[in-house]
Parts: sequence; C-alpha cells; structure tokens
Amino acid sequence: MKVSIIGAGNVGGLTALQLCSLSFVEVVLIDIVPNLAYAKALDISDARFIFKRNSRIQGADDINRIAGSNILVITAGLPRKPGMTREELGQKNGRIIKGICQEIKRLCPEAVVIVVTNPLDAMTYLVLKETGLPPSRILGMGLSLDATRLANLIAEELNVKVEEIEPCIIGSHGKGMLPLSRHTKVKGLPLEGQLDKEKINQLFERTVNRGAEIVSQLGSGSAYFAPSAAIAELVKVIAGDEKRILPVSVYLNGEYELRDLCIGLPCRLGKKGIEEVIELELNEEEKAAFLKSAE
Repeated sequence: MKVSIIGAGNVGGLTALQLCSLSFVEVVLIDIVPNLAYAKALDISDARFIFKRNSRIQGADDINRIAGSNILVITAGLPRKPGMTREELGQKNGRIIKGICQEIKRLCPEAVVIVVTNPLDAMTYLVLKETGLPPSRILGMGLSLDATRLANLIAEELNVKVEEIEPCIIGSHGKGMLPLSRHTKVKGLPLEGQLDKEKINQLFERTVNRGAEIVSQLGSGSAYFAPSAAIAELVKVIAGDEKRILPVSVYLNGEYELRDLCIGLPCRLGKKGIEEVIELELNEEEKAAFLKSAE
C-alpha cells in the first residue's frame, strides 16, 4: 500500500507522521519547496523505533515520486488568514490544484484521491473534473473534521466520553454546514432530547466557527492537529476496506435530488473509495436547510 501526500506543510507533515505511526508500508511526502519534504521525512523516519513500526517514508520535491500511489492526499495550497473565508481562497488554490491534477492523471490514475485543500467542496469538484477519474475515487475531507469537532464540544458540555457521541453533520464544509440534532446521538439517544434547543444551537454555532476561531487565535496559519488525524482515519478506513460510514465531500448525481456538485454527506468507504452515499431521512426543515447549503 503506497500513500502519497502532496503538500508538506503542517497538515501534510503531521498526516505523514500519523500514517507512519499506523504502520503504513510506504508513505511519500511531496512539496514544491526544496528540501522541505525531505527534511520532514527524515525527522519522521527517526521516530520509527519509538513507534515500533517499520513504515518507510520518503520526502522529495519531485512530483514523479507519487507514481503508482494507491491513495493520494492533497493538502497543497494556501492556508486561510484571519478574516479570510474559504471561498476567498478559491481562485488562488484552484490554479495550484489544476496543476496537480495533470500529474495525477499521468502518474497514478488508479488512486483514490482525498482532497483537503480549501475551499473543500469546490476543490473536490475541481479535482473530479480536471482528472476525469470516477466520482467514487474522489472525496473531500471536510465534514469528517467538523464531526469530530462537534463530538468534542458535546462531550465537554455533557461531561461524557467522546466515544459515546455519534455526531451527524451534512452540507458544505464551511458556514453552510448543517449539524443535525435528530441524527446526532449521545449514548444511543438523540441529542435534542438531552439538551435544550438554545444550548444545541450554541454548540452547533461553535462547531461551524471552530476553524475560524483557531485561525484567529493562531494569527498565522490554521488548524493542523485534528485535520491530520481526520485524514489519517480516512486513509486507514479506505486502505483497510473497513466499509465504515464517515462524512465526506462527495459528488452527487441524483442523490437528495441534487446533481453535478460536491457536498458533504455520510458515505460508506472501502478500498475503492466511496461505495455508497447514505441518504438520511430529512424532515422539511432539515431538507430546506440542506438545499440552501447546496445552493
């Protein structure tokens, strides 16, 4: 199993570390900045003894090293700055992504591609159109991060174990995300029966603004610990053909009566990528909010 990561910044570098700690056989870290990926790969490799893992990692600025990848992660692009929306990143990061897509077609056309670059849903759609790969093999890591943020906040509020939370968020990765209280469970029971509506709305608002809150506190750059963990989980589920359901940005072709866009929904993931888009039973209010997010 060969996993390549394009972009050796904070998110890409930490993702590589996570994957090596999970004992992935071959990890390749690529960055356009000379020696950056190489240096980080050396540093990560030095942790093998501590992890007691025999993962092999190589770093380079040569894109040709991604050839034959089974899974490809794209973290390359400019990060958000304080006050900047994900949408404002679109034009600049779009040019970067287009160049990468040409290399994907040439070097690893059989790979499952995980897009991390923001604006997430737009960049996932762009990768799909530019590579021409089957939609099942292109997915965006967005809501899987938002879901773990929601679970963390609920666990803190209710003072329960985080593994007792089953978060549910659909929609776009950004201001348009839609946490669903009816489908979010705590110890197997709906969240809306365990907190009042005002408190739930506060938790949902904090979830939506969590990324921007981190950006504003950092002053430069954006979140990278939780994003790298979310990426590693996706890679693990796909590589292990686990058939687990996780929220990702997926191309719709009639599901939820929507076509020709990428948006976040729960999907069953396996070695071929997206194996099933889960269609939740939405009430009229939820459906209207989801369609607004899609628009």
